[in-house]
Amino acid sequence: MARPPFPPSPHPGQHPMARPMLSDEARATVEEALRAHVAPNARLTGISRLSGGACQQNLLLTLADGNGDPLPPHVLRADAATSLPMSLRRRQEEPVMRAAAAAGVPTPAPLALLESVPRPGRDAVLMPWVEGEAVGARIIASDSLAEARKDLPEALARALARIHSVTPDDHPELLPNAADDPVDVAMNGLRVLTEGLCAMRPALSLAVRWLEDHLPADRTPVLVHGDFRVGNFLVSPRGLEAVLDWEFAHWGAAGEDLGWIMVRDWRFSRPELPVGGLCGRETFLRAWENHAGRTIDRADVRFWEVYGNVRWAAGCHFQTMRVLAGGERNLELLAISRRAVEMEVEALRLIDRAT
Repeated sequence: MARPPFPPSPHPGQHPMARPMLSDEARATVEEALRAHVAPNARLTGISRLSGGACQQNLLLTLADGNGDPLPPHVLRADAATSLPMSLRRRQEEPVMRAAAAAGVPTPAPLALLESVPRPGRDAVLMPWVEGEAVGARIIASDSLAEARKDLPEALARALARIHSVTPDDHPELLPNAADDPVDVAMNGLRVLTEGLCAMRPALSLAVRWLEDHLPADRTPVLVHGDFRVGNFLVSPRGLEAVLDWEFAHWGAAGEDLGWIMVRDWRFSRPELPVGGLCGRETFLRAWENHAGRTIDRADVRFWEVYGNVRWAAGCHFQTMRVLAGGERNLELLAISRRAVEMEVEALRLIDRAT
């Protein structure tokens, strides 16, 4: 369902000689779940790999009933062979998606959590297929989405406010570390992520030191999506269809999501529009404040925007390490690392403007 912020492979799917995407046992488990949650006579007629998915494997399932008539397609979102630091496994992500859907966030509500799918030791979430465009460059530039783009900032701000309405007080068991200070947790995580990189990347070292000297005031924990950006939601001519990819969800400060969507890499062909190539910062922040029913300090947002650029620069380097370590054979992951320098320069630019 979700795609990374660069064009997908023109030839999704598998080579005919590649290992089957589902073992026989996993296929039987999936078909049993389809019969329980979709239709009593549902059967699996096809499986294809959806392009993208840096931290998970997304499979499109085509279905038919007992008469051979097509049923609505579904998606199997499975654990990948390797994952990034701090990312959730599907067993952890599934209840987060349920809580978000219950809060009014447009996101596919999980139908079932399937164990040992696609392989033993890995799990998968079965969910409905949602039609829409996820490729960021197309969302920003496609003529067919021109009308949808006009209302998209408002819709995204509303969805984000609903995500942030989920709190540890209402869902104490949803995620760990509910009592921890969200800023301390974020900075500790960033130090771990950048450890070993700062010596080689002086821009990252400088930016981390600046962040430590400019910590935000708001430390109220709420549900944070953790990767809310263009490329992680679906858009159709009707507007926002679904928020995707919850593997980085955690208890955090709302500003973290607000700064993340402003990261340089998500603007595509519209670098002059900081919020995902869609609008300016103030337009989006005011819309979020209206739906959230509270204000946010702009200095806090600046901190989180710098933080986001540093985090993604480090993340770009880690994507390459996953390939070099031998756990993944994915040219897209290998290519991501070249983007790191763009975020490093953007972080320095933001710091310069703040001084």
